[in-house]
Amino acid sequence: MFKKRNQMIEEAKGTIPYWVIAERLGVHENTIQNWMKREMSEERKDKVMRAINEIKKEIKRKGDM
Repeated sequence: MFKKRNQMIEEAKGTIPYWVIAERLGVHENTIQNWMKREMSEERKDKVMRAINEIKKEIKRKGDM
């Protein structure tokens, strides 16, 4: 019925909460959720994906300790 938007970001974020991604990007959690409602520009997708990848690296590093 509804086309899934920003599927790549949704899959990449996994269980990372929106508020953690928002904090990394310096925006409010609601901003991220609003961005997810419409297909993002490539530039915005890149920023969000970089933030997600950085968060995942930090999680992995902390898990290795």
